[in-house]
Amino acid sequence: MIRLLWIFVLGILLNSCASKKDVWYMQDADAYPDTEIKYTNSIIQPNDVLSIQVSAALPEMAEPYNLQMAQGGAMNPQMMNLGGYLVSENLTINFPVLGTISVAGKTTMALGEDLRKLLEDGGHLKEPGVNVRLLNAKFTVLGEVNGPGTYVFTEQNINLLQALGYAGDLTINGRRDDIMLIRELEGVRRITRIDLTNTAYLDGEFNYIKPNDVIVVNQNEPRVKSAGFITNPVALIGLFSITLSTIILLTR
Repeated sequence: MIRLLWIFVLGILLNSCASKKDVWYMQDADAYPDTEIKYTNSIIQPNDVLSIQVSAALPEMAEPYNLQMAQGGAMNPQMMNLGGYLVSENLTINFPVLGTISVAGKTTMALGEDLRKLLEDGGHLKEPGVNVRLLNAKFTVLGEVNGPGTYVFTEQNINLLQALGYAGDLTINGRRDDIMLIRELEGVRRITRIDLTNTAYLDGEFNYIKPNDVIVVNQNEPRVKSAGFITNPVALIGLFSITLSTIILLTR
């Protein structure tokens, strides 16, 4: 009876173990060649909040084309969002003087160039400068990470490993060979699965995060198998002691 009990406990411990193959990132990294990095700007989406700053040789000439921000004190992210241009569901913004402007299919860089041409070709400003930035770029990480939640980023480009770093990295129970990424872009929802144990994903379109991406880290097999079992060593020893004491009392 005691032997069977030891076998039971040993089985639980073995099922809760993970091998190096399960937890190491990019296991073929030594064979990865030097590769040129190609950055891409994200397409503007509905509900994006844009900062658009117009400049000119004479600053006062550009004032009618800029939103008036609250004066005094540091601007927090919420105030900055309120002072930006909200993209409608029809992918338009209401720009001062110029009126309704379509942003469909445009990146922030392309929109800035389009506005610059409209201002110059329409005789509004001479050689204006237009800077467009996304104010509310964010992504969400769920599942087996140390800090699940929604994170805001200000960089133009952020890769998948950096995004997981925002969430405190995967726990030891996170499945590294099957990361699920959900992306909604230009009215289309896509779900893809990424293997972080292999470098192949680095050259794909999902290496870089886009605003509103959702990353889901599922539990690995040992974690799934141990669900409902007591896996804490102290608790396991306590359970074993109680069971052993009960067996001894019953067999006397």
